[in-house]
Amino acid sequence: MSEGPSLTESKTAPSANSSGKPSAEPDRGSLLGTGGIWLAKWSACLVVIAAGAVVIGWIIEKMWVIVLPVALAIVVSTILWPPTRFMTKRGVPPAAAAGLTLVMFFAIVGGIIAGIVPSVVSQMPDLANKATEGINTVQEWVKGPPINLRDEQLDNAVHAVVERVQGSAATIAGGVFSGVSTAGSLLVTLALVLVLTFFFIKDGPRFVPWLHRVSGGRAGRHLEAVLGRMWDTLGGFIRTQALVSFIDALFIGIGLLILGVPLAPVLAILTFIGGFIPIVGAFVAGALAVLVALVANGFTTAIIVLVLIIAVQQIEGNVLQPVLQSRSMNLHAAVVLLAVTAGSSLFGIVGAFLAVPVAAVAAVVVRYIGEQIDERASEGEDDETKALPAPGDTSVPDPKPASPAPAASED
Repeated sequence: MSEGPSLTESKTAPSANSSGKPSAEPDRGSLLGTGGIWLAKWSACLVVIAAGAVVIGWIIEKMWVIVLPVALAIVVSTILWPPTRFMTKRGVPPAAAAGLTLVMFFAIVGGIIAGIVPSVVSQMPDLANKATEGINTVQEWVKGPPINLRDEQLDNAVHAVVERVQGSAATIAGGVFSGVSTAGSLLVTLALVLVLTFFFIKDGPRFVPWLHRVSGGRAGRHLEAVLGRMWDTLGGFIRTQALVSFIDALFIGIGLLILGVPLAPVLAILTFIGGFIPIVGAFVAGALAVLVALVANGFTTAIIVLVLIIAVQQIEGNVLQPVLQSRSMNLHAAVVLLAVTAGSSLFGIVGAFLAVPVAAVAAVVVRYIGEQIDERASEGEDDETKALPAPGDTSVPDPKPASPAPAASED
């Protein structure tokens, strides 16, 4: 009578499956190798993406003379497209509608400039005198307690500040002139923007169908969907930001007029323009208004202006802007701040102005790709669900028919 396997043998022997073959457990080394291969593939993908981003950035830098007018023309077109569309729907030819829209735009901008220039010219000498008085007051204050600066220390500090400002001014001037020379000239860039804007609002509705036909059915469908969403997002952002900036400028301008702060219309216009550069623009415009109030009207008025600006910006940031921009741009405040910082560091003021629209458009592309991935994944799950047996169905699917056995030999 044969004895069964010992207890030690039963513990160390590999388990057998129904076919009698031992089932090998996954090896730790193979799992690490699989993870390493997966990590290497994704690292290679990230390196290729980063290299592509560098190449695209290099192309944009070399073609900045074309990219800048096109980008600015697209932004301006989102503002001028609604009145153009309104006129074309009522039978006005597209060229005439685009021309009339540009004329009205120039009339409005020219009227605003003509209204604020005399105020600036008349109040600038008085503001300069008040600034000198303010600087002298600050110098007398820092000489007394608790600071007690001596004249030579104050002179050294003023000299250092002047040298710093002169160096910064030289750097800024060099950047401005180099940017202008890169773009050809400021007048040429503005002329290109105007011409491109005219063609965009005149022939814009025919561009997407043409691109659809050129790129083919499958790619054209995706391009049409993405470009439509980009245009809606960009137009909604620009119009919403213009409304929010106008409300900020209106209430802050009224407050400055009531308080008797000089250059109130100019400061209101700067507040409106600064509103198109989220976070940073509002801070700079508000700081400038407080500084003018401090120099011209004194410390008390400056504190009141500061409270007014903080109150208006808090209401705008916590109530008005989230309600209006929730449908047009779904970006976190940290993304907005990083986009403005990157745009300003790479392309200066123009980059800070275009950073948020570019980030919003890029977010549209990312969301669309995510939707396509989810759609493909859901289609795969539906196919797998159809392949599974229905609940309660105990029937076993027919096995694959075996190939017929070869005929037996008659030998």
